[in-house]
Amino acid sequence: MEKFELFASCLSGLEGQLAEELKELGCKRVRPLGGGVAFFSDVHGALRACLWSRLASRIMLVVGRVDAPDADALYEGVRALPWEEVLADGASMAVQAHGGNAELRNSRFTALKVKDAVCDRLREVCGQRPDVDAASPDAQIDVRIREARATISLDLTGSSLYHRTYLAPDDGADAPLECALAAGVLALAGWKAAASAGSACFDPACGDGAIVVEAASVASDLAPGLARDCWGFYGWALHDEDAWGVLLDEADDRFACGLAMLIGSGAAEGPASAPPDLGIVRIAGASVSSPAIARARGRAKRAGLRQAVSIELAGAEGAAEIVGRVSEAAERALGYVHASQADDGQEVPERAAATCLVACVPPIHADAGAQAQAEAAAFVAAAQAAPAQSLFIAAGVEGVTARFGAAPKARAALGQDRVAVEAQLFDRPPVASAVVIVPDSAGGAEHRVEVFEQASEQFAARLRKVAKERRKWAKREGVTNYRVYDADLLDYAVAIDVYTGAGAAEGNTYLHIAEYAPPSSVDQAKAERRFNDVLTLAPVVLGVRPDHVFSKTRRHDKGGSQYRDAGWRNYVTCVQEDGYLLEADLSGYLDTGLFLDHRLTRELIGAKAVGKRFLNLFAYTGTASVHAAGGGATSTCTVDLSQTYLDWAERNMAENGFTGADHLFERGDVMAWVTECRRTPRRFDLVFVDPPTFSNSKAMGKRTWDVQRDHVELLIGVTRLLDAEGEAVFSCNLRNFKPDVDALAKYGVVIEDISEKTIPHDFERNPKIHKCYLVRRR
Repeated sequence: MEKFELFASCLSGLEGQLAEELKELGCKRVRPLGGGVAFFSDVHGALRACLWSRLASRIMLVVGRVDAPDADALYEGVRALPWEEVLADGASMAVQAHGGNAELRNSRFTALKVKDAVCDRLREVCGQRPDVDAASPDAQIDVRIREARATISLDLTGSSLYHRTYLAPDDGADAPLECALAAGVLALAGWKAAASAGSACFDPACGDGAIVVEAASVASDLAPGLARDCWGFYGWALHDEDAWGVLLDEADDRFACGLAMLIGSGAAEGPASAPPDLGIVRIAGASVSSPAIARARGRAKRAGLRQAVSIELAGAEGAAEIVGRVSEAAERALGYVHASQADDGQEVPERAAATCLVACVPPIHADAGAQAQAEAAAFVAAAQAAPAQSLFIAAGVEGVTARFGAAPKARAALGQDRVAVEAQLFDRPPVASAVVIVPDSAGGAEHRVEVFEQASEQFAARLRKVAKERRKWAKREGVTNYRVYDADLLDYAVAIDVYTGAGAAEGNTYLHIAEYAPPSSVDQAKAERRFNDVLTLAPVVLGVRPDHVFSKTRRHDKGGSQYRDAGWRNYVTCVQEDGYLLEADLSGYLDTGLFLDHRLTRELIGAKAVGKRFLNLFAYTGTASVHAAGGGATSTCTVDLSQTYLDWAERNMAENGFTGADHLFERGDVMAWVTECRRTPRRFDLVFVDPPTFSNSKAMGKRTWDVQRDHVELLIGVTRLLDAEGEAVFSCNLRNFKPDVDALAKYGVVIEDISEKTIPHDFERNPKIHKCYLVRRR
């Protein structure tokens, strides 16, 4: 039969595995290339590849390659192709273009020229133009420009094969890529052969269940495209509906047989919603997140595999029990197979013991921190409990190599840019780790926590001691957000803050952990191991879910500190302070939106605000404005250079009922704003000024801000905005800040240091955390 040239695209790093898969499906002249695999096949083989490929993203039928030095040449080349033999009669079409050259720089223009060429060709040969449907075409034409050549293809899949049918409509945009990573990791580990040999599989940090569902799909011989109802080849002139029907019937039969082999014919014939029988299930996943477990179970149910997998609430401490159970189920299944073979008079080879594949792929862009350490700990615990000859593979799990104490058997870089991870395959179990015994924060059974450094037990003991005292103090004082640890031990130089959820987040407790980067004299690898131990121990000691722990690393610079950019994503929640609801972002910004060391300062402002006109300069998220309004200010004006922070401030005010014309939000460079305001009759009774240590924001133009250098000019201007009896509260975080009292006095400005009175109990270890002054006009 006639052979067609095709190209299967895939996630970078899976080209070799995809090539082997296509060979198994009967494709010919298979050749791995960058980003995919070229191959040849007939119509039946092309349809089979679409139905059965687990690793391909799209499968393209190459219609032709044409010269494309410019738009006219591209048009003529595409028009010369036999589109009447490619597109089905009456099929609607759309064109997508990629790449470009000096003359074809706009992909939309390129797509338009190709669309015109195809339509003109069909009108000339067939007498009518096809309908163009950009949203849901029957036939999707793909154009790829590289230098002066263009490859023109028909997309036989229509949409990405990675978009599995078990995904829910509200799954995020990254969900298909997570399915691709899961399928790729399983292929790298040789799961298809292992599943056929009766191996178990366990994902100890399964998230939304991609690994678990993909593993069960392979083990039950479920074609990944079996439930898809929309295909790009429906618009192909050579699509054979009868052949497609035969392929679907074959896939149905294989799945029915495979599922029965996996869980038994009785269970396979039961209702799809029935819970799995833990005595026979050999594919399982675990998570510490109840919502994630619900999503994972939903995916398994939509895939028709709910009875084939168990998805359970467990972390590192529960991993060994689940590994043992699924391995025993696999062992029993192998025993049944061998017994039935002997009963049938077959020659029975010596039976190998069952093994378990431990596999883990955290969600794309999962935040590094305590959750990552918890996932790594669960992976290691599961690997340690697995039977002999088992395999262990992880992609994007931090610190895995160090925990195994040896180089991986194989490794592969998967994906690019924002989805780039490294998969590591180990064939030996992890080495023994140091163990810290941690009492349960709620009085339950003690926890055995594996760590890198045995000395980390000193950190755990110190944190537990301080937390006990701090909780009593916080309860007595009505404080809900506070610092619980601040570099109490020099070798564990981190700051740990507790945030208590309020409003919609009531009942949640969060940790924010900021690392002070070690000096250059400290071994960086050792410092990293200690920080990882902090992230592992802190949620256990304090009884906080790992996915509610957020971490950042910062280094000291002259005049302040900077945080290392870790590609943070927003995690917005609601907290309460003195009865006010405030928005906190625990992950998305350099700080959370609530400076805990300014708690007493905000209370001071609230106490002074009764009947006052209040001005908040360098307002950040407007928390001081909330306290002023709540304290009885007649009006508030909140000023900041950042529109993002102004919007945040406005949300904070609105959440507490402070809206309307009496509460203004003005964007501007504070120095320029003060200068301009002095020319107006506007005056204020109370001003809060909390400038950054340093700023070179582009919005400031060529000017920079330095609090030590510029505070005199700032405070002179601020005092000129005060009414006769008005006062300002001035604060800054420069540890060695010294106000120029003499220079201020020359302009009639009196400054009084009240720093000691504004340092909260939970910051007493760090009395230089901020400086605070009362400022008045003489």
